[in-house]
Amino acid sequence: MTVQANRLSVVVPVYMGSDFIRELYERVKQSATQSFPDFELIFVNDASPDNSWYEVSALCKEDTRVKGINLSRNFGQHYAITAGISHVTGAWVVVMDCDLQDAPEEIPRLYEKACEGFSVVFAQRVEREDSWFKRAQSSVFHEVFDYLTDRKSDPTVANFGIYHRKVIKAVLEFGDCIKCFPFIVSYVGFKTAYLPVAHNVRKSGKSSYTLRKSLRLATELMLAYSNKPLRLFTTIGFFIALGSMMISVYYLYLYLSGKITVSGFTSLILSIWAVCGMLMMQVGIVGVYLGRVFNQTKNRPSFVVDEAVNITKYNQ
Repeated sequence: MTVQANRLSVVVPVYMGSDFIRELYERVKQSATQSFPDFELIFVNDASPDNSWYEVSALCKEDTRVKGINLSRNFGQHYAITAGISHVTGAWVVVMDCDLQDAPEEIPRLYEKACEGFSVVFAQRVEREDSWFKRAQSSVFHEVFDYLTDRKSDPTVANFGIYHRKVIKAVLEFGDCIKCFPFIVSYVGFKTAYLPVAHNVRKSGKSSYTLRKSLRLATELMLAYSNKPLRLFTTIGFFIALGSMMISVYYLYLYLSGKITVSGFTSLILSIWAVCGMLMMQVGIVGVYLGRVFNQTKNRPSFVVDEAVNITKYNQ
């Protein structure tokens, strides 16, 4: 795919975004052309049940700079981003959400910061316009994730940012079956800057990230990016074994000294349940990791495209 040095690519995953698409297009067009003579706007419809694909298709017909990808089913936000960045042709790439909480007017500022010598500039949502519950949920996730992965993440950073083409190329080389765009960008290690930006209140509707989906994503990421749970349970198992040995020595002493005439039924049952419970948890954790390895070895595609508009690969 030919890279256009004077072109900016903007990738937008779409889910329940029919109310925002046209306004987002107008604002991106106005902002992108301030810094680049040419741009492309790639909408990736993640099998949204509303009229999102209809809106995207209509825009594609009006402006060939708008490109649309319709996934065959709902794969998830980060897989939709992967589909979008797989078809960018610009030297610089902006990734942003479709709900207009990420302000397109920040794009020139992000590019200006990148021109200072950075390959990655993350938009930092210092004052998030989200509900208290969502902010608390994000904070707890990052605390637990940082503990399990021995790293320091920033809860004010999400997908919104500008990335050099070489960063996108490195991200696409990752064959992990579990995708999380900002985490992979951080991992590849290019020179990174953070820029505080405005974060807007969602105009209508609500986030598609329910508590159940958030917990599922958090669990997948923790298992995909860390083996610390295995090490934790190994440590816990060691201390349980050590404690059991000490208790055994103590009861042996009591028996030899004649202080125990009848074996304790309660202590025996409690010990059995405690040890069996820990063993089952450890086996379960190992099983989950083996399941992840099994899924990885199947080498399934990260996404499947049902339809695409204004993308040469699918128009041939």
